[in-house]
Amino acid sequence: MLTALAVTSHCLPPGFMSVKNHLFWIVAFVGFFLDQLTKYWVVQTFSLRQTLPIIPDVFHFTYVTNTGAAFSLFSGKVEWLRWLSLAVSLVLIALAWLGQELNRWDQLGYGLILGGAMGNGIDRFVLGYVVDFLDFRLINFAVFNLADSFITIGIVCLLIASLQKTPSSSEKSR
Repeated sequence: MLTALAVTSHCLPPGFMSVKNHLFWIVAFVGFFLDQLTKYWVVQTFSLRQTLPIIPDVFHFTYVTNTGAAFSLFSGKVEWLRWLSLAVSLVLIALAWLGQELNRWDQLGYGLILGGAMGNGIDRFVLGYVVDFLDFRLINFAVFNLADSFITIGIVCLLIASLQKTPSSSEKSR
């Protein structure tokens, strides 16, 4: 009888099964790929500042550039943000490669953060800005991209992981 792992291992590169934190690497790659793919689509489809209402006055695709951090924070600080993206990416890669086996929530969280940091980091190094296009107008929020979303969701995953690791008050009193 073939297991899913045996079938899957034939589809993966040699030596992949010996690499730990598989979910981390998969999530980071998929996040990075989706971020870059959507940004490429926006740049090829829209002119700068063009908007396409998906749900009028609620959600639009709006092509803008951002020299700041996630959600346009620290606008104009692209120089140190590109190096911050690189440093975060390298630390996360080292953590997954050299560190211990992470639980699923940690792998998911760190993988999403790496995918987002690499997606925006590549933009900062190559273009000098980040391509943003997700425009929630109902709440008058800054235009952002998938990388920003992945970083935010990754932080939520790490918070969930930390809550699961925290002993309950009944365990502390023993």
